[in-house]
Amino acid sequence: MDWNEYTRMFVGLFAIVSPIGVVPLYLSFTENIKRRRAMVARTTALSVALIFTTAMFIGQALLSFFSISVDAFRVAGGLLLMSIAFGMLHAKDNRTTHTPEEAEDAVDSASVAVVPLAMPLLAGPGSMSTIILFSNQIESVMDYVALFVICQLVAGIIWGILHFAPQIGDRMSQTSMNVTTRVMGLILAAMSVEFIVGGLRNLLPGLA
Repeated sequence: MDWNEYTRMFVGLFAIVSPIGVVPLYLSFTENIKRRRAMVARTTALSVALIFTTAMFIGQALLSFFSISVDAFRVAGGLLLMSIAFGMLHAKDNRTTHTPEEAEDAVDSASVAVVPLAMPLLAGPGSMSTIILFSNQIESVMDYVALFVICQLVAGIIWGILHFAPQIGDRMSQTSMNVTTRVMGLILAAMSVEFIVGGLRNLLPGLA
């Protein structure tokens, strides 16, 4: 591999992860734990880095060990994403039964950082399968080092974007935030359908 290949890997992985698009979701998920947002951003980035590294070194072997195909993993991620999308579409009603203080005590910020922020929103089936495919192209130790650095660099960029997400949120009104949350919920629902259909199309080609 050469620098053009490394650049292609970085751009491809960053495009699939698309951390800018996760900012409204991040602000919505952490609305009642604002004081812990810095920790959530850090935990999310570390989780993404760990997931990427795991996918790079043992992803294919792990899926093969459990006899799980990437397409089956894609369907499972789509179902999880669908449940999250439904929750976002009805978030307003759910919040009326709890005060922000009660919600803050009930929410485990570490869990929010790992699921759904790190997985499946950022390090989802698409990015993990991409890393697995990249790792299959590796021909030398230098290629392993380059792919590892690329994964950590993308995780670092994710941390930077999420860390400064509140500044972006401060410039958005509550109404626009609510509308954005519901629109993103609808988009997430559509994305989950794409994940599920794409996986089922390959698992059950007769359906196509």
